[in-house]
Amino acid sequence: MRFVLSSKIFRATVTEANLEYQGSITIDSDLIEKAGLWVGEKVLIVSNTSGARLETYVIPGKAGSGTICMNGAAAHLIKKDEIVIIMGFELSDRPIKAKIVFVDENNKCIKQA
Repeated sequence: MRFVLSSKIFRATVTEANLEYQGSITIDSDLIEKAGLWVGEKVLIVSNTSGARLETYVIPGKAGSGTICMNGAAAHLIKKDEIVIIMGFELSDRPIKAKIVFVDENNKCIKQA
């Protein structure tokens, strides 16, 4: 069994960083669905802007809002307007095809692979 990439939201723009929230990343519910992520799922976030990498869990944001919000301590590492890649992984005994969602500067899906 290996952990393999199962979901990716590619080059999303962080719309907010909220230090006061208890933790996690808020993601537009439409993007959660398109990427095949689950609410509460552990994800790896990589900032193309700063190089920061962190793990947290998904909470749903308003559908169609384009929300990508770093919450709690994660907001110290990844700030508003940074470009990020959000990745989910699955434990599998064989290769799987990841769902990849490409977004525009407003975090609207422009392509799925």
